[in-house]
Order: sequence, then C-alpha cells, then structure tokens
Amino acid sequence: MLRRVALIAALSLTLPPLAAATSDESADWGVMSRIRDEGLNHSQVMDTLGQLTDVLGPRLTGSPGLKKANEWTREQLEKWGLANAHLEAWGPFGRGWSYTHARVQMVSPSESPLVAYPKAWTPGTEGPARGKVVKAKLEKVEDFEPLKGKLAGSVVFLNDARDLTPPEKPYFSRESDQTLEEIARFPIPGARGEARPGGPPQRPNREEALRRIRFQKTLREFLKTEKVLATVEVSERDGGIVRVGGGASREPGEDPGVTGLVMAAEHYNRVARLLERKTEVELEIDVEARFHDEDRMAYNTIAEIPGTDRKAEIVLVGAHLDSWHAGTGATDNASGSAVVMEAVRILKALDLKPRRTIRIGLWAGEEQGLLGSRAYVTEHLASRPEPKPEEADVPSFVRRETGPLTLKPDHARFAAYFNLDNGTGRIRGIYAQQNAAAKPIFDAWLEPFHDLGAKTVTLRNTGGTDHLPFDAVGLPGFQFIQDPGDYFTRTHHTHMDVYDRIQREDLMQASVVMAAFAYNAAMRDELFPRKPLPKDAQPAPPAPAAKKPAKK
Repeated sequence: MLRRVALIAALSLTLPPLAAATSDESADWGVMSRIRDEGLNHSQVMDTLGQLTDVLGPRLTGSPGLKKANEWTREQLEKWGLANAHLEAWGPFGRGWSYTHARVQMVSPSESPLVAYPKAWTPGTEGPARGKVVKAKLEKVEDFEPLKGKLAGSVVFLNDARDLTPPEKPYFSRESDQTLEEIARFPIPGARGEARPGGPPQRPNREEALRRIRFQKTLREFLKTEKVLATVEVSERDGGIVRVGGGASREPGEDPGVTGLVMAAEHYNRVARLLERKTEVELEIDVEARFHDEDRMAYNTIAEIPGTDRKAEIVLVGAHLDSWHAGTGATDNASGSAVVMEAVRILKALDLKPRRTIRIGLWAGEEQGLLGSRAYVTEHLASRPEPKPEEADVPSFVRRETGPLTLKPDHARFAAYFNLDNGTGRIRGIYAQQNAAAKPIFDAWLEPFHDLGAKTVTLRNTGGTDHLPFDAVGLPGFQFIQDPGDYFTRTHHTHMDVYDRIQREDLMQASVVMAAFAYNAAMRDELFPRKPLPKDAQPAPPAPAAKKPAKK
C-alpha cells in the first residue's frame, strides 16, 4: 500500500494539472472564419494529394517510393515555412521491397490474361515461368504429407472459388443522421470491446493471430522445399477488385519463400471451375520484384509551427504516409497525409501565433502494426521494456505489453494528438476514446462546422490506426468520424486505391476541421484533459547529475 501511495505521489509531481471541461469552452469564431476562407477558397490539398499518388506512387514501408515521399514531404513543409522539418529514423524495420511488373497469362486450355498482384515481400520469378495449376488446401501441417513430392514446378491455388453475390448496399455511402445518432450512443463494451458500426470486422483474437502467423512461416518453408513455382489466393473483393497486402518475412536472412499472388475473384473462379471439370490448366507467370537491403531503417516526417508562451507543450496532428503497393495509396492514406499537411499550411499561411507548438507527424509502418507512431511515442513520451525472448517474433499489433510504463518528461508537456485515417470521407465528428471531459470541448470546437456536416461527438473508442499508441500511454489521442465513401467496399488495401476515388470537397472540409482542432488545442489556457493513467505508469528516472571536471 505504501509503495502505491508513494508512486501516486511521485506521478502527481510529474504531471500537469488536468484541465476541467467547462461549459464556457468556446472557439474563436473570427479565427475559424479565416481558417474556413483559406481552406475552402485557396486550398492546395488536391495538389498535395496528386503529388503523393500520381507522381510518387505507392509508398510501401522500406521501399524507395516511401523514402522519396519522406523527402518530398519534408521539403514541402519546409517550403511552407514550418520549422525543424526533418526525418526521424526508427527501427530497424527490416528489408525493403518493391516490384516492377506482374503478368499472369493462362496458356491452356485457352489463352487469356488474368489479373493478379504479388504479395509484398515475396520474391519474383526471375523471368517468365510456366507451371500447371494444382488446387491444394494447406491450412495445417497435417495437410502437407499427402502432397510431398507432387508440387514441383506447379502453381498452387490455395482457396476454394468465391461465391459472388450482388451487392447488398451501395458501393459509396455517407453517414446518415440515424447512423451518427447510433455512433453517438455509448454501449457498454463486451469482453473484447466493440467494432465501429459499418466499419471493418474485429481482428481475430491474439492466440488465433499468432497461430496463423507462425503457420505461414511453416507453410513458406514447405512450399520452398517442394519447389513450388508460385501460390495464388483469391481476392476478398469482387467486381475485379484485387485486395492484397504482405505475404512473407521482411527479416534479413529469413527465406521469403516462393512468389505469392492474389488474383481477381472472377478470374480465380474461372480457373477453379476448369479444375473441377478435370481440365488441365497451365499458367505463365512473370513477376519482377526486388528486396532493398541498403537501409533497413524507416522514417517519420516531422515539422512544426513553433509556439509562443507555451512552446514547450505540443499539439500533434498526424496521418500515416505509408501504403500498400497495388494502388497508389490514395484513400489509405495519402488523403489523411494531404489533409494534415494542408491543415498546417493553412495555419502557417494565416500567420497565426499558437501558444503551444503545433507539430505534424507523417508516420511510416502503420500498415505493419502502427510501427512509426509507436516508435515516436516510445522515443519521446513513454516506453515499456523490450519484449521477452518468447515474444520477439510476435508482431507488435498482437504482442502483449508487459513491464512497467515509464513516462518521459515530454509526456507531461503533451497536449493532444489528432489523427486522420479512414479514407476520403469528410469529417462528421470525433471519437472521444471514453474521455468524458473531452466531450463539451469537442462540442464547442465543432460548432463553427455544423454547416459542413461535422457535429457528432461520441465517447466510443475506435481503433486500427495511429491514435492508439498515444491513447495507450494515457495521452489524449483521437481519430475523427468520417463518411465511409467507398473505403471498405472498393479501396481499402486494393489496386483501386487511386486518385480518382478521392472526393475533393471532403478533403477540403477535413483540412479546415483539422486546422481548427490543432489551433484550438494550442490556444487553451490549460492542457487538454486526460483519462486516468495506466495503472503501471511510473515517472521517468531523473537524469544523471553532471560529473564535476577532475581537478588538475
């Protein structure tokens, strides 16, 4: 009991007083009008988006494409007049990967091009190669034995054909008043929390995720030993949409296995039906892919608008800059990156003088487990011990956080983090992450934007993106409510995630709201209110005293 009391007392000395959420919280409508004018009448957000997508292209973490995007965003923020624009290294992330082309052709029983994309971190074919198609369900180690010695040179189809049914809802949608009212209501969460209405399904539990991850390594080793030419999986989407992510290890020295592809469902189904008819199918596959081992670190782009009387305190806005490789990462997440860049451009163009420093963070490695934002939090705000040896091969998104949470000095000076990462849809409100004291503040901040459709504040949690590492260490970290658009129906992790799927007016609206939230958080008399700290939090150890120089 005494240790606990002492710990609480120590923490109270390191943390700022938590601001009360009062009913007189308000926005400066004069400044809000200026932000609206700059963001709605002089926007540059689509120019930024076009550079990130059409010019720079896909931005897989570790790839040359993301490194070019890091450099361009740093230079652009510097041109707009932001201070301390730099790249912050973290890692090592592991091997980089990119591909130049992927061609899949059915050569018998008839000739036909097939639409397929390679899975990241799987090797290429070293030129065109032909193989007969074999369908094999390989879901557990016991499935391997009957196929040993029978797969050399083959193309293994790993799934059954997919049932393609007519869509039950429109591909593109907006949040209705009814849905927003439902989001605003707070349900008491179950044992595993709750999923956002209309959002992606919950991830599998930790044990199931670990089983799948470890089995995939065993499967890669088996396929390589059996000299399989390539594997093909069916896309989770239909309508010709290919949804594809990673498929092998990025660890140096670990064999990446064989070429892995994901094929459009309609084309995959055709091949599957031919096999059911006992018709022999032969494919020609030509994938050119390469690994990049010259720099195994990854980088976040950081820049800031310095504050005035409270410049040591930080308001952070951010989005992840990395993407998957089949499209150009427009809605996931060049849209969010362009919005937060436009937000700080607006504030700088208006020559506003925020009390606190407003910092922008463009994260790498979000798609591999929020790695860039986690690295930022660990470096600057709070950290836990390195994972235990038995957890070393466990991805961060399923790893158990163990050991005490050590707060760093900047933890006490951190105001709030605002994130955008749910596609092109306009902002309709914000998730308060069960921080009840935030609600009246957000209600006041949204009032100048009710006519733009942003008015809902919910105490619900939402997950899956870069506000979570901040929230996990007891800091105010928030993600906005956005219109779904066609994010979960067409673009999320697919080859259709391109510039054409972006809604210009939505990004302009989101940029204005983001700029306003950053400004308001920077101008409050007190830091933003916080939820209770994690129970195992402890203050940072004092810095060692400087040694006195030895007497001569």
